[in-house]
Amino acid sequence: MADPIPQTERAYESRISAVDQERISELILAGWAQHNSVDHSFATAWDAGVMLASRRTWWRIAARIEEQMLRPTIPTRKDRRQPRNKPVLKATGPGQVWSWDITDLYSPWRGKVFKAYKITDIFSRKIVGWRVEDREADHLAVEMFAAAIAVHGAPQVVHADSGAAMTSNLLRDFLREQGVELSHNRPYTSNDNPFSEAGFRTMKYRPGYPKVFTDLDTARHYIAGYVSWYNEQHKHSGIALFSPEQVHDGTWTHAGERRDRALQRYFTEHPERFRARPRTPAPATTVGTNLPDQQPQKQAA
Repeated sequence: MADPIPQTERAYESRISAVDQERISELILAGWAQHNSVDHSFATAWDAGVMLASRRTWWRIAARIEEQMLRPTIPTRKDRRQPRNKPVLKATGPGQVWSWDITDLYSPWRGKVFKAYKITDIFSRKIVGWRVEDREADHLAVEMFAAAIAVHGAPQVVHADSGAAMTSNLLRDFLREQGVELSHNRPYTSNDNPFSEAGFRTMKYRPGYPKVFTDLDTARHYIAGYVSWYNEQHKHSGIALFSPEQVHDGTWTHAGERRDRALQRYFTEHPERFRARPRTPAPATTVGTNLPDQQPQKQAA
């Protein structure tokens, strides 16, 4: 065809006529004036025996109406809950703030998982309490905390997410009896508990992690070995590549001095490889979440 008619302008038999489209527009606008939806206007016309086009066509015509400001707003349910305050955690030494969580350890059977409980000291990143069970229960968490407090003493604050075991009355009452303040994540805000999340991620992405545990004893045996390695040998990137045990007991300073001597000797031998005299990284003196400045302070090595 030398001058073809655009498809949108072709007179198909199935196409809604301009008269009917105008009538539908009028009915939609009349409905909007009464704060009624397109569906309401369509059904009202249908009930009156008027069928001009399909329901989907009514919605397409409504989308082309220029007077969209007349479209009634659909009321939505208001969340009447008070917004939860942002949890602010701050630790300047070990034994002040603990963070805890529970993660799944998969078994070979569908729907069956083991539960790994873990308490982390957020300053040193040391795992101060753990256990592996076949279920998640508040009394098991209480037993874990009782054992950890017996060894390390009670912290000032215990932080967790808002799971059932974490917010249980049994655990709350026990910790309050120990003089411990409780803190919880805001809803749908996973980064309010980064220390526990990062610890489980390290475990599950470590080479050799089995991913599937045949039974509870196997899971417990693996986690026991992992906790020992993590606390005593893991070079943690969040604490200047020292182990959690070194930061927890303060012996990182001796290792830091050895590192610094080696670094300064290397600088003396190869000054051309540096723009300035290097400094040995050290763990932060203040750690936490949602701190006002969010700038961790470094200790001198």
